[in-house]
Amino acid sequence: MLSALRRALGQSSRSACRSLTTAASPESLSIPSVVAHDVALTPTQIAETRLSNVTPFNPPVYITLSSLLKPEEDSHSPANNVVELDPTVFSHPIRRDILHLCVVHHLDSLRQGSASTKTRGDVRGSGRKIRPQKGTGNARLGDGQSPMLRGGGVAFGPHPRDFSTKLNRKVIQMGMRVALSARVKENSLGIVESLEWSSAKTRNLAERIQELGWEKTLFVSGHEAVPDGLKRASSNIYKVETTTAKDLKVYDAVKWPRLVLDLAAVEWFERTLAKPVVPPRSYTF
Repeated sequence: MLSALRRALGQSSRSACRSLTTAASPESLSIPSVVAHDVALTPTQIAETRLSNVTPFNPPVYITLSSLLKPEEDSHSPANNVVELDPTVFSHPIRRDILHLCVVHHLDSLRQGSASTKTRGDVRGSGRKIRPQKGTGNARLGDGQSPMLRGGGVAFGPHPRDFSTKLNRKVIQMGMRVALSARVKENSLGIVESLEWSSAKTRNLAERIQELGWEKTLFVSGHEAVPDGLKRASSNIYKVETTTAKDLKVYDAVKWPRLVLDLAAVEWFERTLAKPVVPPRSYTF
């Protein structure tokens, strides 16, 4: 009886499967059906789901070109000029872990590691035993250089060492991309055509910086050296410093509230940090 029922059920299930396969259209068989929570997705929804995982092409970044000189002094540069920046350098995804690695690596390299103490073998003194080993009722004690006595050596004290850590070059380059991109997103990155400053007086530069609202700013030049006029005028201004793009560290880019680059510095960063952009793949269904 049970075997007859099993045979009957098997024949009915096979006939139902044949009816389902013959009733299915070719369009429905060309794309595998996706079922989520007992709801069948259409082919259009399947395509949208797959394409949502593809990273879109990053558009270029545009920043208004500023001027360190006053408009009447810098007449050759047009107003409201826009600079196009490489998205692989100035629009990188923010990675706080990469910034942390670069900052710790830089701070470790600044540690001197010159702390030193004397052990019991370095302290001057006699090797005579302080008191007998037994009979006094006190603890056992050796010579006068013991760390338990005043004037003795230091147990497990610091010794000169190298605190510097190793970090791959590509990680440091990614950290610079992330730092520059964070400055762009925070609207704290300024770009000027040139950092040339004619007057070496600090007062004129301080007034111009106050007009632009560039207090606490690090000026970065893309040339071999910072222009002499700007370097002399900014040497006495509080929290205003100058450096070159070659000497800029990730720690400096993170520490300073504002960065001001000239066009030469932008070209230097794009030349050394830019990556080839791979266009998104075309998916056919």
